[in-house]
Amino acid sequence: MPSFPPPSAPADPTPERTLLQRLIAGPVSGDVLARESGQTRAAVWKRISLLREAGVPIVARPGVGYALAQPLSLLDADAIRAALPADARARLSSLEVAWSVDSTNAQLLRRPMPGALAQVLLAERQTGGRGRRGREWQSPLGAHLYLSLQRGFEGGLARLGGLSLVAGVAAVEAIHGLGIGAVRLKWPNDLVVAGADGVRKLGGILVEGGGEHAGPARAVLGIGINVRMPEAQAALIDQPWTDLTRCGGSAVPTRDSLAAAVLGAWLPALDLFDREGLAPFRERYARIDALSGAEVEIHTEAAPVRGIAAGIADDGALQVEIDGLLRAFHAGEVSVRRTGAA
Repeated sequence: MPSFPPPSAPADPTPERTLLQRLIAGPVSGDVLARESGQTRAAVWKRISLLREAGVPIVARPGVGYALAQPLSLLDADAIRAALPADARARLSSLEVAWSVDSTNAQLLRRPMPGALAQVLLAERQTGGRGRRGREWQSPLGAHLYLSLQRGFEGGLARLGGLSLVAGVAAVEAIHGLGIGAVRLKWPNDLVVAGADGVRKLGGILVEGGGEHAGPARAVLGIGINVRMPEAQAALIDQPWTDLTRCGGSAVPTRDSLAAAVLGAWLPALDLFDREGLAPFRERYARIDALSGAEVEIHTEAAPVRGIAAGIADDGALQVEIDGLLRAFHAGEVSVRRTGAA
C-alpha cells in the first residue's frame, strides 16, 4: 500500500501578525523567532522591517533581542462585542476586525446594500485612509482606532443630511464617558482638543453613502481616532495634532474599550436620528462645539470671509455672524479655520 507524506501545515496568512503577537508577549531573540517560525534569520529580519514600515516601533537590544518600544495590543472582536450593552449588540449584524485594508469605509461600500442592522469593520491598519476632501489619514499599524459602520435607511439620501454631526456628537460623548473631557467637535467632523497652543486634531469622521433618491439608502460612518502616534508617522502630519496618550493622562483607554464606547454611543444615536432627524442633537452639539463664539475664516470658492461662529442651523449648516448678519454654510461648500476667540 503506497505511503504518502503527512499534509503540510497551511501557510500563515498573516505572518506579520503572528510575529507581532510574539513580540507583544515579550522580548525575543532573532534565533528564537527563526526557530519558532521555521524561517531564516534573514526572513525574520524582513518581517521585522515590514512591521517597522507599517508604524510599529520595534527596537533591537543587545543580549535581549527584538522588543516593542511601547506597549501594544491587538484588537479583539469578541472583547469589543462583549463590552457593548445588550441593546447595542442587538443592533449589529456583524462586527469584524481586519489586519490591513485600504480603508474600512471603502471595504463596506463594496458590500451589498445593508438593512437596518449595522455592519461594523475595524482594521489594525489602513493603507489608503482618507479624511474630508480626500486628505490622507495617517494609519499606522496597531496604533489608532480605524472603525467604520454601515447601516441602511429608508426614505432616500436627502434624509441623511447632518449625519456626520450626529456621529461626531456621539463619538465625543463616548470619549467623555471614558474620562477624557477635553475633547470637542469642530464643525463639521473633526474631534479636537483646545489648549494654550491652539486647537489640535484628535480624530476625524467621514460619512459616505449611496442609494436611491427616495428609496433605500445606505450610510457608512468612518472614524479615525489617534490613540498612540508613532514618531515616524507624527513627522508626516502637516497640521496640529494630538492623541489620547497625550491628552488622556492616566485615563487612556484600550482600543477595544474605545471601540466599544464609540459603537455603544453610535448605535442608539443612529436609531434616534432615524426616528427624529437632527433636532435632538442640536443641544448636545452646542455643549461640545469647538467653534462657538470663535472668530472663523470661511474658505469658499470665492474669496475667504471672516465672522463669528454661532452654532448650527436646523439642517446642520454652520451659522456665522458676518457684519451683523447670520449666514449659513454647508459642509460640502466650505472649509473652516478657527482664527481666535471672539
